[in-house]
Amino acid sequence: MKPSNIGGQAVIEGIMMRNKERYAVAVRKPDNEIAVETSTYSSFFPWKGISKVPFARGIVAFIDAFILSMKTMSFAASFFDYEDEEDDVKDKTKDDTNEGEPTIIDEEKQRKKERNDQIFQGLAMTCAIIIALGVFIALPTLLSGFLRGIIESRLLLAFLEGVIRLSIVIGYILLVSRMKEIRRTFMYHGAEHKCINCIECGQELTMDNVKANSIKHKRCGTSFIFFVVVVSIFFSFFITADSQLLRVLIRLAVFPFIAGVSFEIIRLAGQYDNWFLNLLSQPGMLMQKLTTKEPDDDMIEVAIVAVEEIFDWREFQGRDAVLENTWEVTSENAGDKK
Repeated sequence: MKPSNIGGQAVIEGIMMRNKERYAVAVRKPDNEIAVETSTYSSFFPWKGISKVPFARGIVAFIDAFILSMKTMSFAASFFDYEDEEDDVKDKTKDDTNEGEPTIIDEEKQRKKERNDQIFQGLAMTCAIIIALGVFIALPTLLSGFLRGIIESRLLLAFLEGVIRLSIVIGYILLVSRMKEIRRTFMYHGAEHKCINCIECGQELTMDNVKANSIKHKRCGTSFIFFVVVVSIFFSFFITADSQLLRVLIRLAVFPFIAGVSFEIIRLAGQYDNWFLNLLSQPGMLMQKLTTKEPDDDMIEVAIVAVEEIFDWREFQGRDAVLENTWEVTSENAGDKK
């Protein structure tokens, strides 16, 4: 497999694909049409050179992915905001005289809505970070602290803390996967992986080829979470304290470094294909069974649209050169016949 370095994520009834600074979000609307938004995203970090600094680039990539995720999720959700759609219909019926012409009131409403959306996204992002750090970092540390009076081995305590952390993640995934909308999102997640695998295996991006590929991928965010848990066990063993509060604060402080190390592992696994990295990737790939499901044809179609908006897979695979050479050979043969 040849790494393409494109990535993506599933959103509500759609998929976001990203290639460097360009990204595209394709969403299957309630009327069955596919809406596409293509734009660029610049890192929140002003110094571009950090993307080449090992470990530090992982921290930046993690934060960038989170910010872009919130933004693209908001775009996808906008097509399923039924209350706003009903209000739009009411406003349209009230203003028959200026049909098709935006009024000052309409423009003010739009600006107000955009401001509210930005405020909401900021608050949602802050709350999500606090909850994630509290549940994923602080809670396992506190729970493992109750065992310190029983277990003296630091290695065993660090391992148990990692087991608790992984159990919380798996339990959360199993809980939310009971929701119909989340199950469909996991199916879109599978469609995203199938498209990337199809391209990186050198196959033409068609429905049949995509369907034949795997729903698992070594660069998946689910694998990233698994490596975060494993790396955190290593850090927990070497960095500890007697005070339970201090242990929690240390875990929170070193989490960016844990994310940076985990990113480098995922990056290596995605770039190289050898037995060691493949073996190292297996637990994370196994965990992907929880977050990826087989998609239907409509979902694959959405994924293909998202990919083609931001990535020239033909050029990546060298297909343009092959077609050009084939045309030249055919033309020469035709000239010989003449």
